[in-house]
Amino acid sequence: MGIIFKKSLLKLGLTALVGGLGGAVFTWLGLPAGWLSGAMVAVALVTLGGFSTGVSTPVRNAVFVALGLVMGSGVQPDFLLRASEWPLSLAILAITVFGIACASYAVLRYAGRWPAETALYGAIPGALSFVMALAAERGADLGRIATTQTIRLLFLVAFLPMLIVGTSGLPAETANAVERVPLLTSLIGLFLCAVGGFFANRAGVPAGWMVGSFLISMIGNGSGYVPMGLPEQLQIPCYILLGSLIGSRFESITPRELVRLTGISVAAFAAGVLIAGLGASITSYWMDIPFGQALLAYAPGGLEVMTLLSFMLDLDPIYVAVHQIFRFVSMALLLPWISVVMLGRESRQPLS
Repeated sequence: MGIIFKKSLLKLGLTALVGGLGGAVFTWLGLPAGWLSGAMVAVALVTLGGFSTGVSTPVRNAVFVALGLVMGSGVQPDFLLRASEWPLSLAILAITVFGIACASYAVLRYAGRWPAETALYGAIPGALSFVMALAAERGADLGRIATTQTIRLLFLVAFLPMLIVGTSGLPAETANAVERVPLLTSLIGLFLCAVGGFFANRAGVPAGWMVGSFLISMIGNGSGYVPMGLPEQLQIPCYILLGSLIGSRFESITPRELVRLTGISVAAFAAGVLIAGLGASITSYWMDIPFGQALLAYAPGGLEVMTLLSFMLDLDPIYVAVHQIFRFVSMALLLPWISVVMLGRESRQPLS
């Protein structure tokens, strides 16, 4: 047991060290969201080089709780006034998600000549664990699906911040202004957010540890009565560990497989981002919402990462979170029916 613990600790230490170095380089270069994207790229490269990397589940959950608190600290008391405009934005999101899935499916199915089952589940934006469960029932190629979804997330985190900064005129180094909170208040806030994350996770909420923590922090900061926040010195390690967690997902992907699937995966990603950009442009024009904010809300990425990027880029994290949750719930409700319509009712045994 002690040997296993030491190995796990050594793996975490190596992962955090590599992620920290990568984040420091990206930040030094002045790249947006440098600590997050730099850690991700560095750990991904080391992982593909054959080193064992990873972030243990307890550490991951603790990071999610801390980041949920941080994201909630960007919520202002007037957020309910802004929320009255969101139904139209959510309607545009529904159309955009459908367009992203169709465009990505067309690329994978007809340009990549993937089987229909694999192309369908590889094209679904986000909700990876749910998508993989359905794909396994249909006998789809889980390796291809996981690889294309991982490549999509890698490119989103690496390039989306630069795209948003370049098109919105934001400075590369930007973050929501958060009121300084005493250490004792921060510790109390972390405890309350951990409780919220625990119950959200037990209830089966997607990304429950982060979402539950975010909701508690959002209520405290949005009401104006219980301010919560973390100093930047504590935020940076969380960004590094989250980026490292994403980069370590390449541990199950061989370099040969990565080379074979990168081209078609990037093409499908580009098609999806073009549709997301179109939807974000319409929303930005009609509703006077910053383009970058709408793009993060519509982007085919993970709830945790897209919401955190919105905070790091001084955009509205609650707007992005609500839209990403809406996308996830919509996919969970509709994807089984879409599978029946496109693939028929018969499901095959999972591939061995």
